[in-house]
Amino acid sequence: MFRSVGAQVKITIVGGGPGGLYFSILMKRQDPSHEITVYERNPEGSTYGWGVTYWAGLLDKLRVGDPESAEAIAAASVTWNDGVAIVRDEWTVHRGDAGFGIGRRRMLALLADRARELGVRVEHEHPISGPDAPELADADLVVAADGVNSVLREAHPERFGPEVVSGRNRYVWLGTTKVFDSFSFAFKETEHGWIWCYAYGFSGEQSTCVVECGPETWTGLGLDRLNGDDSLRLLEKLFADLLDGEPLIGREQHGDAAPAQWLNFRTLTNRSWHHGRIALLGDAAHTAHYSIGAGTTLALEDALGLAAALRHRGPATGTGTGTGTGTGTGLDAALTAYGRRRRAELVPALSAARYSAQWYENLPRYMHLPPHRMFALLGQRHSPLLPHIPPQLYYHLDRAADQLEPLRRLKRWLGPKVARAAHRG
Repeated sequence: MFRSVGAQVKITIVGGGPGGLYFSILMKRQDPSHEITVYERNPEGSTYGWGVTYWAGLLDKLRVGDPESAEAIAAASVTWNDGVAIVRDEWTVHRGDAGFGIGRRRMLALLADRARELGVRVEHEHPISGPDAPELADADLVVAADGVNSVLREAHPERFGPEVVSGRNRYVWLGTTKVFDSFSFAFKETEHGWIWCYAYGFSGEQSTCVVECGPETWTGLGLDRLNGDDSLRLLEKLFADLLDGEPLIGREQHGDAAPAQWLNFRTLTNRSWHHGRIALLGDAAHTAHYSIGAGTTLALEDALGLAAALRHRGPATGTGTGTGTGTGTGLDAALTAYGRRRRAELVPALSAARYSAQWYENLPRYMHLPPHRMFALLGQRHSPLLPHIPPQLYYHLDRAADQLEPLRRLKRWLGPKVARAAHRG
């Protein structure tokens, strides 16, 4: 816990996404006397996404961190159990673990309301220009939760050591009024190659649709040249059986629909997660390919990890950079421990995200399989072994491993070891 010497501890959070807001909640619960402000550049109620996904394990962690916000999030979420895929024109279904979806805008509103209830000041339409901004001058701790393009991180690249790798495929984040009751996929073959869609519900009125394809398909279909409306109409035609005639909607921005924006996913890592009193959190620290549906979960887990590190190893007494509690060796030790632990904890998730992205980049390798087998390997796309074994053989080995305990143990043992070796490489 922070220890003060006749002064109030001041925490400033730059970025009002789920991770930043949740961290403010956790720190107010640790000590209501903390003076905490969250600065968000966008207007209240605006969002850059549609829905977010998570699984039951996250809810268990959130209930420990703050039961009130956890229950509010659970009550506002929708659930599904099955995975459904359309491969060419054939439908196949796989049973799976329960998944949850919630509108990003709804989640942000719930967390902001809870933060304000605890005494956090949440300021919207308030961008921060950089680490020398006057709003940060007297803060004892500054949390950079300002996304993959973090201005606080980019002001000190030599200290944080960011590395960015761009993916090969193009993707676009869309919404639809079609409400899905399962996590759904559609894979369509065109004369220019494959294009596919991931879709899941997040409310009783709307769902998220992420469309992806290789660069050759993107240019071959003219998606690099079509305007927003025309590209949406083309995608609606390609995925008509999945959408049941419902429209696609362009990316939400500041509360309104914006044109479809095609991107290359950027995988970000950082050598260090803190510099002085500045700590990175969420997408400012790392990104994980959207195909594993873990971005928001990882940001919330960062918040839990940072709050825990500060609780167990708060800054020493004395005067530091800010005007409140000192930000010397105690804070440095806490932030160092936070970064070291979270980087280690993230290895499996980031490895899974990397292999998942590569699976989709090499999609034609798997599309000759019968649809149910292809869908089974879709569920195995995080495996570091899959790229090195013929798909048909891997499918049979995986089925055998599910039947034979010795092979199942070998599979569990090999996977993490190969993943760690790949990470070290």
